[in-house]
Amino acid sequence: MSRVPNTRLETLVQAAGLSVAQLARAMRALAAEQGLSLSYAPTTVRRWLAGSQPRPPAPALLLECLSRHLRRPVSAEEAGLTHTPAVAVDPAWEADPLRKLSRLTGAELDPARQSLLGTDVFSLAALVMPQRITSPSAAGQPASAGPSSARPGPAEAERSRSTPTEADCMHGMATLFHMAADRYGGEPVRAALAAFLAQHVVPAIAAPGREQIPRDVLSAAAQLTLLLGNMSADSGHDRTAQHYHHIAARFAADADDSATLAITLRAMAAHAHELGHHTPAVLRLSEQAVSLADAAPPAVQAYTQALHAVLLAYHDRRAALDALARAERLHARTDGPPGPFTAYPVGALCYQRAQTLSVLGDHSGAVKALNTSLRLRTANEDRSIALTRARLAETHLRIGHLEQALTHWQAFLTAYAALRSARATRHLRTMRELLQPHQRHRAAHQLLIQARLFR
Repeated sequence: MSRVPNTRLETLVQAAGLSVAQLARAMRALAAEQGLSLSYAPTTVRRWLAGSQPRPPAPALLLECLSRHLRRPVSAEEAGLTHTPAVAVDPAWEADPLRKLSRLTGAELDPARQSLLGTDVFSLAALVMPQRITSPSAAGQPASAGPSSARPGPAEAERSRSTPTEADCMHGMATLFHMAADRYGGEPVRAALAAFLAQHVVPAIAAPGREQIPRDVLSAAAQLTLLLGNMSADSGHDRTAQHYHHIAARFAADADDSATLAITLRAMAAHAHELGHHTPAVLRLSEQAVSLADAAPPAVQAYTQALHAVLLAYHDRRAALDALARAERLHARTDGPPGPFTAYPVGALCYQRAQTLSVLGDHSGAVKALNTSLRLRTANEDRSIALTRARLAETHLRIGHLEQALTHWQAFLTAYAALRSARATRHLRTMRELLQPHQRHRAAHQLLIQARLFR
């Protein structure tokens, strides 16, 4: 059958100012950025323009390339890519977040659709937040006419509050899921949290006959969805994590919960930073998190300021040190109850201090901060301890301390066996790369042999 030329795609490629060869090169570079070994030639791009439908993950790579060059999100429909995977969700902010959550969690629990969650790629365009979401002055303004946007006014607040057990149960489960993920990594816990959201949270929000969605329920739903986003990121499902983060931001905004919204935007910026993106757009996202946290408890303010210091270090040394000092002053004032959304462990703050100093070139100061972080971690923070060990090893090696690096890498490998974490796996790959020049060293050689046992 003859194909119909994809004029929509051709129009976008021309608007982006790309030739066929340039688009092919951009897609190869983006695939490499995502850790994919894929090769695209100009002839392949010409076939798409002629009407051939690209196979996953090419559609996601193509849309992200166009979005970056046009500096705005580009949808599959706009690009004429109509044969999208069945699990695809509408990335637009106007799309109903509850529907998106139901569709994503349903795919997590369906073996036939679960593999489709990995066919999308991390999107820089998705880091741009609408003003109505990020502006504290916009609190109380519905983001859409969807069910999650039904919020009570002051006179209705008491009437729309949920029963104590509904939101309390969700908050309690959030604590349990957070603890499990920090002990074993996101991968073993993700499916269980997806099931809880699909089977308990979605029905609670969409309960028939409920005219108003209680704010505490929406806030708790935002926190659980944010945790699932973080777990997805820690499992290497980066675009899926972004979808969950967007849903969490919508729920938090609709609940007028600026603290949870600030934590969500901070998580999005941290995710981008972890993947190696330190662009002005990522910094802007962190700035928005800091702004939203202004009225939040000191722990949330310190949490947002600490990451902001790390990201500022790539752009402005003095501003980074000032932000780090503010984070430490704010942390000294924290007195909230323990919990993933109410407390900021001092060990985590020291880890962010180390990252800031490392970016600024103060590797000795970073080692000192990482050692403090390691000493202050609790026994249940297995993943955080392992990641801190890996950072310590990398930093020691950077300043020529091979023996100390080997000690920490050995401890990291011992802990790694019990983890299922993409972040830990990235550190494992870094360890292999950094130790290759030292493979004649007996202990380094033994570590490389051990590392081969892991994927």
